[in-house]
Amino acid sequence: MNQPSHHLNAMRAAAPLVQNITNYVAMNVMANIMLAAGASPAMAHARGEAAEFVGLASALSINIGTLDDEWAACMHIAAQTASELGKPWVLDPVAVGATALRRDLGARLLALGPTVIRGNASEILALSGAAARGRGADSADPVFAAEAAARDLARRTNAVVAVTGEVDFVTDGTQSARITNGDAMMPRITALGCSLTGIVAAFCAVSPPFEATVAALAYYGAAGEVAAQTACGPGRFQVAFIDALFAMTGEALDAAARIEAA
Repeated sequence: MNQPSHHLNAMRAAAPLVQNITNYVAMNVMANIMLAAGASPAMAHARGEAAEFVGLASALSINIGTLDDEWAACMHIAAQTASELGKPWVLDPVAVGATALRRDLGARLLALGPTVIRGNASEILALSGAAARGRGADSADPVFAAEAAARDLARRTNAVVAVTGEVDFVTDGTQSARITNGDAMMPRITALGCSLTGIVAAFCAVSPPFEATVAALAYYGAAGEVAAQTACGPGRFQVAFIDALFAMTGEALDAAARIEAA
């Protein structure tokens, strides 16, 4: 597998336009994070332009966090169009096991062939059909408890599945990796996980899905470690984190990345 710097540099050189159908909580934070990383984010969720915008974008991310029927329809149209056009798209199944509405939409989006599925352990377990203990958008299951489900889900859907948490786990059903970068402050800032989905989509716009996802997670976690060196609380951490994403060089990423085959 190429060094993560290869994928970071390629993403920055391309500055891919990524359409993000995400939640109200995440929009501003996510846009700023993606801009700092070097991507071009578009928060476009109108049903009337969903298919057309996918045609313009290099990649798509879908997050079902603040869900309603209108957004669900747009998500379905956008995902179907991305699959038809062969464009990469990333599914973030926020709290997918919590309600019937989310379970139904999760199953319908899964059937449209996401390139990458990124969620916490409880979300991946629920999406795979296994028992999960999630509390809303928070995971109550450890990452290792979802590794077998992630492998099975990847094989069934031909998607790369990323289970994110204290130690991230990524698999395409054949090869797997663990990434141990990150900081304990990161879960204390709302929308950082949602924003990661957009970063993964940006990397997938220029690199093969498995390598892109692993590199994106290492980059994100390494920036979190840099931010933690100067931040004394969540507010300052968010600012330091965005700055760290912007300042991270390929060489620094390769030096900081902790990736191992699983």
